[in-house]
Amino acid sequence: MSIEYKVNEPVTADQFIGLLEASTLTERRPIEDRECMQGVIANSNLIVSAWQGDELIGIARSVTDFHYACYLSDLAVSEAHQQLGIGKQLQILTQQQLGPKCKLILLAAPAANEYYEHIGFNHNPRCWVLERESRITN
Repeated sequence: MSIEYKVNEPVTADQFIGLLEASTLTERRPIEDRECMQGVIANSNLIVSAWQGDELIGIARSVTDFHYACYLSDLAVSEAHQQLGIGKQLQILTQQQLGPKCKLILLAAPAANEYYEHIGFNHNPRCWVLERESRITN
C-alpha cells in the first residue's frame, strides 16, 4: 500500500465529507451542511493530507499563525486505514510546518482521548467551548 502525504493539496468539500463518513468523526461534524463544510476547508490555512492514489484517506486540518499556536481542528483517517500510523504521520508533518515555538492544540474525540498522551501531548483541562446557539452573557 503506497501512501502519499501532501501539504496544502486542494481538497474538495465532497472529498472531506467522504473521509469524515469513512472515519469516526461524522457524529461531531455538520456533514449535512455542504456550505459549512466548504467553508471549513476553504478557510483552513494548513492542511496535511494522506492519499492512496486519488483517494483521500487521512487529513490533519488546522488553523494557525505558524508562530505561537496551531489549532488542529480535524484529524481523520478512514477506518479502513486506521492503526497504520497515518494519523501520527499527519501530526508529525503538521508540526514540521510550524515555527520552533508554535504549540499544537487539539480537542480529542472521546474515543481517541487516551491516544494523545501516548504520543507526547499534555492534557490541559482549561478548555472552554461556547456552542453556536449560546450567547456571551453580561
